[in-house]
Amino acid sequence: MDQVSRVVIAGAGIGGLCVALALAKQGVQVVVCEQAASLGEVGAGLQISPNALKVLRQLGLEAELSGLAFVPQYAAIRDYKSGEYYLKSSLGEQAEVRYGAPYWHLHRADLHQVLAAACAKAGVELVLNAVVTGYRENTELNQVCLLLEDGGEFSADLLIGADGIRSKVREQMLGQECPNYMGQVAWRGVIPVSDLIVNIKPDACVWAGPGRHFVSYYLRGGDYVNFVAVEERSDWQSESWREEGDVEELKRAFANWHPEVSELIKSASSTFLWALNGRNELPTWHEGRVVLLGDACHPMLPFMAQGAAMAIEDAFVLAKYLSRHTLSDALLKYEQVRKPRATKIQQMSKANAGLYHMHGGVLGKMKLKALQAAGRFVPDVIQSKLDVVYGYDVTKD
Repeated sequence: MDQVSRVVIAGAGIGGLCVALALAKQGVQVVVCEQAASLGEVGAGLQISPNALKVLRQLGLEAELSGLAFVPQYAAIRDYKSGEYYLKSSLGEQAEVRYGAPYWHLHRADLHQVLAAACAKAGVELVLNAVVTGYRENTELNQVCLLLEDGGEFSADLLIGADGIRSKVREQMLGQECPNYMGQVAWRGVIPVSDLIVNIKPDACVWAGPGRHFVSYYLRGGDYVNFVAVEERSDWQSESWREEGDVEELKRAFANWHPEVSELIKSASSTFLWALNGRNELPTWHEGRVVLLGDACHPMLPFMAQGAAMAIEDAFVLAKYLSRHTLSDALLKYEQVRKPRATKIQQMSKANAGLYHMHGGVLGKMKLKALQAAGRFVPDVIQSKLDVVYGYDVTKD
């Protein structure tokens, strides 16, 4: 296959916009098709670890984003009832020294807006109300054509499916298959600090409890607190994967938790409720002139806070290989490098669900106590597990 000069991307999420920007900076003509009527993201926070921030730095976004970020001082796991620390690992300046880039909290909408503006400046064409139905490859013309619901078509040398866990591009490539409901739901919301009735520590904090956990951290320089409350539930009946959540139900679910949790939730006026879905490892991420990226090929449970980071890494690696190799070689190398990495993070995320939710009763509590002891007596063991994630640098050859 030949070199790539024109690319069409399905999906204008964070992964789609990152790869669009990376390619546009290389002089590639890029069109992004987004099904939404306007460009925006549901209000929620993101943890941008150093491995992802190095990519945003290479894309020229660090300076602008720094004014929108919050820098947490610790990554912590605490007991849902007593508040006891099972883990307290330094972030802040120590993370930047150790990994060569800081650990940030960003509002998803802020990152999305900065990415969209950078894409527009780089000449990326964005098409809204573009509902993807599939694609058609033309081997004679060495092109692929993205097909839209309204009859529109966009031809290019390459189609990138960055259209999420319910990807139409993935569906055509690998067949129709519903994502796996993981037996968990997540309430997510953002609360102005001015509305809080309790003091929240400046950490990326996980509160671990039986069958559920709670995450809280600051956004936008400390003006807001983001929360994610995950509960094991087998009764998700909604056809939608996301819906308006019942704040009163959320309050009841965490009513007997530590005051930093229960009192924080009392300040919430609204929340969205997500079903947590996943997929088994896909047999392939690419076929012909079509390739998948982000949640379209490796949806992540949120228990490592690496969903956005993996899509950002994907984007950089794919763009890098497309600039250096023929199309067929680039897609092969992209999958060879990214698939093991993404699969490992998926497995780590899934394992953390059992840890955070104290699976096994007393045994689950013992695992947290063992983590606590390891942090005190062999901290390098704990740090090395984070190094595998945060120390990874796709911007280096």
